Amino acid sequence: MAKLGDLNQIGVPIGFDARKLGAGRMRMNTTGSSEGSASPSAGPAASGAPADLKAPDFSLQAAWRRDKGRDLRPLLRLIPLVKDHPVDAVLGMTFMLISSAAILCITQGLKWVIDGGFAVRTVEALVRVFLMAGGVAAVLAVSTGLRLYFLIKLGERVVADLRKLVFKHVLSLDLTHFLKLRTGEVLSRLTADMAIVEAVVGNVVPVAIRNTVTLCGALIWMLLVSPDFTFLVLLMIPVVLTPMLIMSRRLQALSARAQDRFAEAMGYAGEGLGAIDTVQAFGQEAAVAGRFDTAVESAFEASRSQVRARGVLSFLMIGLISAGMLGLLFRSALAVIVDHSLTPGALVQLLGLAFVAANAVKDLSEVWGQIQKASGAAERIVVMMDTTPAIRAPARPEPMPRPARGEVSFENVRFSYPGRSGPPALNGFSLLARPGERVALVGPSGAGKSTVLRLLLRFYDPDSGVVRIDGVDLTRADPAEVRARMALVAQEAPLFSGSAADNIRFGRPNASIDEVRAAALAAQAEGFLDALPQGFETTVGEHAKTLSGGQRQRLAIARALLRRSPILLLDEATSALDAENERLVQAALHEAMIGRTTLVIAHRLATVLEADRIVVMEAGRVVEEGRHAELLARGGLYARLARLQFAAQAA
Repeated sequence: MAKLGDLNQIGVPIGFDARKLGAGRMRMNTTGSSEGSASPSAGPAASGAPADLKAPDFSLQAAWRRDKGRDLRPLLRLIPLVKDHPVDAVLGMTFMLISSAAILCITQGLKWVIDGGFAVRTVEALVRVFLMAGGVAAVLAVSTGLRLYFLIKLGERVVADLRKLVFKHVLSLDLTHFLKLRTGEVLSRLTADMAIVEAVVGNVVPVAIRNTVTLCGALIWMLLVSPDFTFLVLLMIPVVLTPMLIMSRRLQALSARAQDRFAEAMGYAGEGLGAIDTVQAFGQEAAVAGRFDTAVESAFEASRSQVRARGVLSFLMIGLISAGMLGLLFRSALAVIVDHSLTPGALVQLLGLAFVAANAVKDLSEVWGQIQKASGAAERIVVMMDTTPAIRAPARPEPMPRPARGEVSFENVRFSYPGRSGPPALNGFSLLARPGERVALVGPSGAGKSTVLRLLLRFYDPDSGVVRIDGVDLTRADPAEVRARMALVAQEAPLFSGSAADNIRFGRPNASIDEVRAAALAAQAEGFLDALPQGFETTVGEHAKTLSGGQRQRLAIARALLRRSPILLLDEATSALDAENERLVQAALHEAMIGRTTLVIAHRLATVLEADRIVVMEAGRVVEEGRHAELLARGGLYARLARLQFAAQAA
C-alpha cells in the first residue's frame, strides 16, 4: 500500500497553516481533571467550562482546509493509491475503451442495416447484417459489465487504503491539534468526503474519460463520413460548453459550502452524543437537538443552492443540445432529399454519432460538477494528511538506555499551553524522581500537576528547560519509545468496546491469557471478571459502561500492570470512588507501585501518606518537599491543605 509520504511525490503545494487555527473546541471529555482540563489520557480542553454547555466555535474550519483551489490537483494525490492496484486499473480502463468503441460501432451497424440490409433481397444477407450488429451489442454489454466491476472495485479499494492512511495519521497528531478540532469533523472526513472520493475513483473519473474518448471518436468518425456535417457539430460544442464553464466556479463554491455545513452538523451530533449523560442530566435534549436542527437546515439550504445551480445548468445543456440536434437534422435531411450528398444510412449514422457526441458533452457537464465537488472533498482530506505533528521522532533519535531504570527529572521547566493566555502552567519547575521512588504531587487546582504528566508522556514539549527519562532528553528521543516506559491510570481511565481481556491486553497486545489473568489478580479485578457471564471474554460495551466505576478503575490498573513499564503515572486514580472501591483500588495500586518509579497526583491527602516524598506545587513550581509529618510540622501550604481537608472530613 502507498505510504503517506508517497502521496507527497506529486508535489501539490497544499500545507497546514497554523495561523489559521481558531479557538475551536473538542467535544466534552469524560475523564475529568483536578485542574480544569482533561486528563493526559484524553487531551486538554480548550477552556475550563464544560464543552457541552457552550456553543462550539467553527472557526477551526479554516485550519482543515485552505481557500478553495481553482484546479483539480488535490485529486492527483490519489494516483499513488491507484498505482497500488494496477490490475484493476488497467482492466477497468481497457474494458472502458472497448465499451466506448462498441458504442461508436453501433452507429456503423445502423448504416449497414439501412444501406445494406433493407436494400438486399435475400434473408441470408439480412441475417448477416443483424448478426454483426448483435455481436457489437454483445461486446458492449460484456465490456460495460466488466468495466463497472473493475473500476468500482478499484474505487472501494483506494478509499479503504486512504481511510487507513488518514486515520493512522490523525492518531499520530499531537494534542495541540485536538484542541482545535472535533471528533465529528474528523469522522465526516472519513465518511462523507471519503464516499465522494470513492465515487470519483470508481465512477466519475472513468465516466469522464469514457465520455471524452467517445466524444473524440464520434467527431473523428463524423469527419470521415461528412466534413460539412462535422463542422456544424463543432460549431455547437462551444455553445454547449459555455454555460458549463461559466457556472463551474459557482458549482465548486456551492459544493464546498454544502460539505462544510454538513461537517458542522456532524460536529454538533458528535458533541451531543459524546456527552449524552450530561445532556440528559441537565435536561438539555431540546437545546442540543435545536442546535443540531439549525445546523442540518443550514446544510440543507447549502445543498439546495447547489442542486438549483446544477438544475439550471442541466436545463441549459439539454435545451441547447436539442436545438442543435433539430438544426442538424434539418440540414442533413436536405442533404439526403435535395443534394443527394448523403445516403439514408450515412444520415442515420451521422445522427447517431451526433447524438452520442451530444450525450457525451451533456454527461461531461454533469460529471464536471461532481469532479469539482470531489476536488473539495479530496482537498480537505489532503490537508489532514499534510498536517505535520509537532511531537514526532527526530531524524536520528537518541536511543533510550537499556535496561530501563525509571529515573525521571525536570530541570527548570517552563511551559504554557498553546493558545492559552495568563501565567504559564509550569514556571521554573524542577523535580528528580529516583528509580523505584514513589513521589506524590499535591497542590491546589491549577498548580500544574497534570501538566507534569503530560510533558513526561511527551504530549507536549516544554517551552524551556529539559525533561529527561533515564538521562535522555525527551525531545531527542522517539515518543513511542518514551511512552513505552510508562503506564498511566487516570481518574476515569478510558476503556474500549470489546471484551474485558481485550481492554487489559491494550497495555500489551501480545500478552497471553495467563498474563492477562495475573494482571487482573494483582489489580483486585479477577473476582468480578470471573463472575461476568463469559468471564474475561465478556463484552463490556462502549467505554465499558456496563461496569461500575471501581471495576473500570481496577481494569485500568490491570492494563497498566500488564504493560510492565518502569514508570507508573497515577492521576487522581481514586478520587471518584466510594470508600469500599477506594480500598480495593488502593490495594491494587500498592501492588502496582512495587518496583516502579511512581508519580501520584491526588487531592485526597490520605492517598499519598505512604509516598516516599511529597512534592507540593503552587503556580507551576515546587514550594515544598518532604514526607507527610515533616510537611505538617512546617506549617506551610501542605499543612493548610491538610487542615482544610481533614476538617471537612470531620464535619
